[in-house]
Amino acid sequence: MPATVHGSSTSRRNERFTATHWSVVLAASGGDSARARAALEVLCRAYWYPLYAFVRRTGQSPHDAEDSVQSFFALCLEKNYLAAAEEAKGRFRSFLLLALKRFLAKERDKSRARKRGGGQKPIALDGLTAEERYALEPAELMSADKLFERRWALTLLEQVLCRLREEQAAAGQLAAFEQLKEFLLAGGRGTPYAELAGQLGIGEGAVKVAVHRLRQRYRELLQEEIANTVASPEEAEEERRYLMAILSR
Repeated sequence: MPATVHGSSTSRRNERFTATHWSVVLAASGGDSARARAALEVLCRAYWYPLYAFVRRTGQSPHDAEDSVQSFFALCLEKNYLAAAEEAKGRFRSFLLLALKRFLAKERDKSRARKRGGGQKPIALDGLTAEERYALEPAELMSADKLFERRWALTLLEQVLCRLREEQAAAGQLAAFEQLKEFLLAGGRGTPYAELAGQLGIGEGAVKVAVHRLRQRYRELLQEEIANTVASPEEAEEERRYLMAILSR
């Protein structure tokens, strides 16, 4: 069964903000910090697909969309491109979209063939996979901005689920996690506890405890993941509510 996890105190949660990815980037925005670059690269690697979906929805071809996102990331990583950070109110999500829009506006009249970064891709993206994912986007006319926000929210949840899966695998509880993860996701099939108990060879009460622990750890990891994209604990709670609102639309 999933390993027991322990909750973190408020003070410990607040301490994490001194080392969150986006906080590190903002703190070093006035200088050349290798740590800030590494933090920004981690964020870009995790959240590149919402930008790809945005650019595709604006009408660019798959090839041009990938080139645009790659060029944008190269500029962010090489030039410490943080001019929009203050306007973004401390949120990486807001900064990223605002900065991308400005980048696209400047690039619109330039040659599409021009490459940045000496031909080196700063973020390892799989263009085919990106386009396959984009092909699954809703056919209805969702604006590029709304599509970006929804994909951002879903990508964040994917990050959380992936982290929890890795934790459970490291604890030797991967098989149980795969059976119980439905209770972490909206719209899960809701398999009865008694049925799961039979499948896992444990008591129904043990299943309930395991689900409770998984949900608790999922919430903790969600808060941590959000913390990596904002600049303060207050913004983290605001961002959590906003993302939940996006997903409920």
